[in-house]
Amino acid sequence: MTVQLGLDTFGDVTVDADGTPLPHHQVIRDVVAQAVLADQVGIDAFNIGEHHRDDFAVTAPEVVLAAIAPQTSQILLGSAVTVLSSDDPIRVYERFATLDALSNGRAEVTLGRGSFTESFPLFGLDLADYATLFEEKLELFSALRTEGPVSFRGTTRAPLDPTHVYPKTAAGTLPTWIGVGGSPESVVRAARHRMPMMLAIIGGAPERFAPYADLYRRACEEFGSPALPIGVHSPGYVAARDDEAREALFPHFKANRDRIGAERGWGPATREQFESEADHGALFVGSPDTVATKIAAALKALGAQRFDLKFSNGTMPHDQLLECIRLYGEEVAPRVRRLLQD
Repeated sequence: MTVQLGLDTFGDVTVDADGTPLPHHQVIRDVVAQAVLADQVGIDAFNIGEHHRDDFAVTAPEVVLAAIAPQTSQILLGSAVTVLSSDDPIRVYERFATLDALSNGRAEVTLGRGSFTESFPLFGLDLADYATLFEEKLELFSALRTEGPVSFRGTTRAPLDPTHVYPKTAAGTLPTWIGVGGSPESVVRAARHRMPMMLAIIGGAPERFAPYADLYRRACEEFGSPALPIGVHSPGYVAARDDEAREALFPHFKANRDRIGAERGWGPATREQFESEADHGALFVGSPDTVATKIAAALKALGAQRFDLKFSNGTMPHDQLLECIRLYGEEVAPRVRRLLQD
């Protein structure tokens, strides 16, 4: 099986050696350094998410990716995810097509509705239009990928008469994934637009998503589409030993989960829940052997061709993230590929 192994970050605000949160500008520069190392150790893709809140530093992933582009040579550069619902599809395409030029054809974008909704009031949008905004904007973005003249009629913007959007990409289209959280409607939508599907598996056993992978393949066939890749996005952390990885990750995992949980009505994360996710769920944490074995098993169970580890974990310090990246590229990735050949 041919597989791509990537890394995802949301630009989480990290802490220094004394536990003091770093300023946003330093976090952004650290993200660039993390991407440069990922390229050096042979990782296939580096993706940056978009948020608009104080615990994440990156609001404009494509700008950070443009800074990374001239400092790297092989790695794919993408988003994880671009919240299309609260953005303008034409501007998104223009920005990523520009990134594609700067990176010599290494740009890709993952589009999603976003599990955080702070961008909607920030940009003057009504959350009551959440579903309509994404559906109509995705229709327009899908048309833009032809890079021919595009026209559009909808309810969320003024009519667009036939027009070209610039710059054009060298390949004639922009590689585009759709992020899916686990609803059948989202799976079918990805297939209908003939875009690869990125499954965000952030809780529970990865194999429970196998019905969605099967549905996606069936839907692609029914829409007359060729077989398209399926990807997996899951959180995790790699260290030399299993116990070292778990002890390093847990306090940051808990702090991050508890903050989000307080906003969404969840109870505090427990060590038992953490251990269960590490043992049987969507948390890919441990030694290179442990993480590689779990990744290979997930890819086989889903028939997937891409795995992206969300390696930034709340306030975890930059130096620990760098070591995780090094181990992922130098030790985890080769092991995964060997396991998939068996």
